[in-house]
Amino acid sequence: MSGGGKKIADAAGSNSSPADPVVILGAGLTGLSAAHHLPAQTPFLLVEREAEVGGHARSRREQGHTFDVTGHWLHLRDPRMQRLLASLFPGSSGEGVAAGWVEVERKTKIHAHGVELEYPFQANIHGLPLEIVQECLLGLVEAREARARGEAWAVDPRNFEDYARARFGEGIARHFFVPYNRKLWGMHPNGLAPEWVRRFVPEPDPAQIIAGAIGLRQTGLGYNARFMYPKAGGIDALPKALARAIEARCAASPSEHALRTATAVEEVDPAGRRVKLEGAADWTPYSRLISTIPLPELVARVDPKQVPAPVREAAAALRWVRWRYLDVATTRPIPADWHWAYVPEERFPFFRVGVFSNAVESMAPPECGSLYVELQDRVGEPDLPAIAQALVEVRALESTDDLRFCRVRDVEYAYVVFDDAHAAAVATIMAWLDAVGVRSCGRYGAWIYNSMEDSMLSGLAAAQWASGQLDAAAHTEAVARREAKPAPQAANS
Repeated sequence: MSGGGKKIADAAGSNSSPADPVVILGAGLTGLSAAHHLPAQTPFLLVEREAEVGGHARSRREQGHTFDVTGHWLHLRDPRMQRLLASLFPGSSGEGVAAGWVEVERKTKIHAHGVELEYPFQANIHGLPLEIVQECLLGLVEAREARARGEAWAVDPRNFEDYARARFGEGIARHFFVPYNRKLWGMHPNGLAPEWVRRFVPEPDPAQIIAGAIGLRQTGLGYNARFMYPKAGGIDALPKALARAIEARCAASPSEHALRTATAVEEVDPAGRRVKLEGAADWTPYSRLISTIPLPELVARVDPKQVPAPVREAAAALRWVRWRYLDVATTRPIPADWHWAYVPEERFPFFRVGVFSNAVESMAPPECGSLYVELQDRVGEPDLPAIAQALVEVRALESTDDLRFCRVRDVEYAYVVFDDAHAAAVATIMAWLDAVGVRSCGRYGAWIYNSMEDSMLSGLAAAQWASGQLDAAAHTEAVARREAKPAPQAANS
């Protein structure tokens, strides 16, 4: 794959050969999508540190139960991604859904003050104690008055707490947004910038909030009102299907294309346009480098002599949330009918609980259940009896005796922390990577928050970039970040 051929100078002042492959680091959804969308004649090498592809979109199976890495529900809004899914799973399950997949109407709840509310909280506060409903509505009025007066926190909120107060009022912020996000992030939300959330948090208007307060249910709000999922169970069907398509290309042209798992990248040399892979005696040259590994890890793999001091400082400023969650198997069906529920109150040891088997029955044996439980504490040993009792209280278990087994799972990179340093640090690193001809993309490569579809779109954009379709790449990446609308027919679709 490294081949010979005439060398051509690149923008970074180095040399590359057209015969050198596009090297893609990481075979999560972004990396797989990048490889899949490269033109057939473009040689590539896709490398993955783990033994299997998929990144966080993987599934575990035990005793008939299937567990994803917490909730991975697929939402597709872009025609290109809809066509991709159809091509990977040819046929139809009806209503245009790809073969082997089902479309599910979301059932999401909030458990607060002993009451089970509809999602989102800010539009469905009916049922809470009356004094709390009054507090929430009064806070909404006060926030709108503050905005009309031009108060800075209400007009241009600079942190996530002020964003919640400005949009929904003090009461809704105090009873949901602040405690829930403090549990999720492990820090007070006044230390978080508001930009990340505006694409994902539903913002009902005051009329909807008032309607929800008097008992008129406000449903279907948010970007994920419906989702798709494999009938057979396990979101890993998606990355495995992408991998099969890529492996078919590799088998047809083994000298041009390769997918290597259980292969870590040890060093990246942008100046020499080459990477050093684990177990390889020699460096691997590349024509283009696409990285989907976590941004701080990419910077750490470059010789510090090549990394300007401001970039090293920016990488050191990046922060992220580690995840600890439980895979829970039950011997009886789950009493609740929801797919996931948010739990903001501090007295509960978890902040979100999901029921895989309520979405697709095949995720558990007959008359059993499969759950995920996202824990507030990521350090100490989980108090499983206390957690089980709390699950009974939120109706995720009928009885603590229903537990079949429970597995503790840890994820090093879960959510990127959008603090005051985030935007400037990422911009500094990305400007340098662009100057040295490296494309870092995807949820952790671009150091953003996004969905599975967004990750695959980011991979498509990277393939367009590697193919010289710079305008198409810019537009597709903007769609992935929800900053532009999908084009009905886009290049390299």
